[in-house]
Amino acid sequence: MTDLIDVLWRIGLTGIGATACMDLWTVLRKRLFGVASLDYALVGRWVAHMRFGRFRHPAIAKASPQPCERAIGWNVHYLSGIALAALPLLLSGADWLSRPSLPVALGVGLGSVVLPFFVMQPAFGFGIAARLTANPRAARWRSVTTHLAFGFGLFIAASVVATGWPR
Repeated sequence: MTDLIDVLWRIGLTGIGATACMDLWTVLRKRLFGVASLDYALVGRWVAHMRFGRFRHPAIAKASPQPCERAIGWNVHYLSGIALAALPLLLSGADWLSRPSLPVALGVGLGSVVLPFFVMQPAFGFGIAARLTANPRAARWRSVTTHLAFGFGLFIAASVVATGWPR
């Protein structure tokens, strides 16, 4: 049981660190290039509408605002990062925890772009891979680079956690 708790603790810390790295990238992108990030209140709005059986919207920004949508969105964002942090372990085995690999981490980050392309963007009314947005190519590129930042963050966070930090 102690081993399972240790693994879950490591996955949790890695997921939080990787998601924070992703968020740092979006802040830098905004400051350097003036490109805004996804408003996580919209993620919260989407999730909150699910309780009414509504999973898809023609335009999520026009859907009725929901109580605590921003908090819900940020929690879903970080919980998703924690869940995705388990993938390198599942793909590479237990060695991932002690010897993280950059190619595996970047592969998971790049692979995770299926979530916005095929789940969130269509559910938000943006179409598959943002095809209904004003500039689909730019939206796709933002998704890919953001998820690569998550992958890089997976590697950095897992490497730090592998050193035994925090203890």
